[in-house]
Amino acid sequence: MKIIVGTRGSNLAVTQTGHVIDMLKDKNPEVEFVVKTIKTKGDILNEVPLDKIGGKEVFIKEIEKELLDGTIDLAIHSMKDVPGVLPEGLKLSHIPKREDHRDVLVLRKGLNSLDELPRGAKIGTGSKRRKYQILEFREDLEVVGIRGNVQTRIDRIERENLDGVIIAAAGMNRLGLKLENTIVHLEDDILLASPCQGILGLEIRENDVEVEKVLKTISNEEAEIQSKAERAFLKGTGGSCHVPVGAYCKIENEELELKGMLGTENGEIIKRALVRGKVEEAEKLGLELANILNKEIGK
Repeated sequence: MKIIVGTRGSNLAVTQTGHVIDMLKDKNPEVEFVVKTIKTKGDILNEVPLDKIGGKEVFIKEIEKELLDGTIDLAIHSMKDVPGVLPEGLKLSHIPKREDHRDVLVLRKGLNSLDELPRGAKIGTGSKRRKYQILEFREDLEVVGIRGNVQTRIDRIERENLDGVIIAAAGMNRLGLKLENTIVHLEDDILLASPCQGILGLEIRENDVEVEKVLKTISNEEAEIQSKAERAFLKGTGGSCHVPVGAYCKIENEELELKGMLGTENGEIIKRALVRGKVEEAEKLGLELANILNKEIGK
């Protein structure tokens, strides 16, 4: 059996695809995996703000087309880039173990903590979710719009005289980056992560039973439940790159706690809420939390 795997060509996308293939090979030594890199609109227009070129689909549309055309059998995405609704004929399959869901602030050399950030410090991020939450925490900061891959954004600290940049911990961990800079993990009360941050989305054709059987061998139950809750919340808010939206699902003793954050497009209103329930109610709780926050911001 041969499975052709589609991925973006960025260093992170290729690295995390390699991690998934290694896990799959370990459980399915008889299967041959072939990687095909595909350039997406999000990669080509990598200097343009996301909300100016479209929504989350700019990172996956071209890959999904190849999946539907049958030129690839499996697409591996960062789940946070996957829109709430998929094209007809495609589905998300089993999910491997989640990486750290949090964001981190990579500080310029010489700074060692959040408290050391001077008044008016320049922080780089291209995300409205990150921008408006960090300004809620420290309204004196100046947020500078940046895009690009993980290393490019870190390099901009020195190149553009920034005091720090905000990136996903998962990306840094998967790339195994060793930096001299101080790295501050931003906890949920400061900066709630993007729904499904740290989770990889394995997308296949709806009727592809054979590929699904292979993917089941690396399924992680906790990540699957977290994904259901957080994606239901995302879908319920109509979340996209145009509005700040964050979520994180925590599971303890068959109990689920789902935190959510939703704001208006200009960030003038930012609201947070939390729901609890049973793990089997993951999707229901995600939609319930979305309804609460939609009302809070007047949607």
